Amino acid sequence: MTRDVEPTELAELLRPVLPSALVGFDVDGVLAPIVEHADDARLLDGTNQRLTGLAARTEVAIVSGRSLDSLERLFGFPAGLHVVGSHGLELRDAPPMELDDAERATLEQLEILGTRAVNAAGDGAWLEYKPASVVLHTRSADAARAAAAVDALTNLARNVPRAQLKEGHEVIELLARSASKGEALVELADRLGRSPLVFLGDDVTDEDAFALMADDDISVRVGPGDTAARYRLADPDAVAAFTDALVG
Repeated sequence: MTRDVEPTELAELLRPVLPSALVGFDVDGVLAPIVEHADDARLLDGTNQRLTGLAARTEVAIVSGRSLDSLERLFGFPAGLHVVGSHGLELRDAPPMELDDAERATLEQLEILGTRAVNAAGDGAWLEYKPASVVLHTRSADAARAAAAVDALTNLARNVPRAQLKEGHEVIELLARSASKGEALVELADRLGRSPLVFLGDDVTDEDAFALMADDDISVRVGPGDTAARYRLADPDAVAAFTDALVG
């Protein structure tokens, strides 16, 4: 059962275990409000200062489906944070990921399907390119055309060898390599020797992380929707207030 909490209440729950924890945040819908176009997203005022203050007290991770390039270019997360992009496929300060021949062939097929889906969805739809995936964005497209295009894309992509599909808020991502925010978080916590794992997310892909978290971990859904998380905060403003309470 998910319990709605106020930011200060959640901070009080976390404070006793904060020194040994790994605190992870998704970005869009958590640290940055959802916007019409992904490249227009901006962090709430003061976010990087809050994260810097929190990182002085514990280990902090940014875990996003965005590419590492997008995370660094748009948000400029400060040093001292673990920044994980592409659902765990890209890590700050790690060598760039490289696809093998089979994965490159898969990605080429997915790019073709994605381009066709953009044309089918019409004005407002666009395709985002990442190192191991393409993402169809339909937030600004006609709803009926977008739904039909997504259905057709989903059916076709499932027949592409090794392809993985991830659905989100009016986006669908086609990956040439398997990836999971949950696996990336658990692996990072194990590598750092941190417990409990704390993660705040708002999207379908964040549910993968919630499902892998242990009973003594702290999972937090931001915003409405069915969830496996233990707690719920209302919106990104509530996340900012929660972080302020921890740092303050």
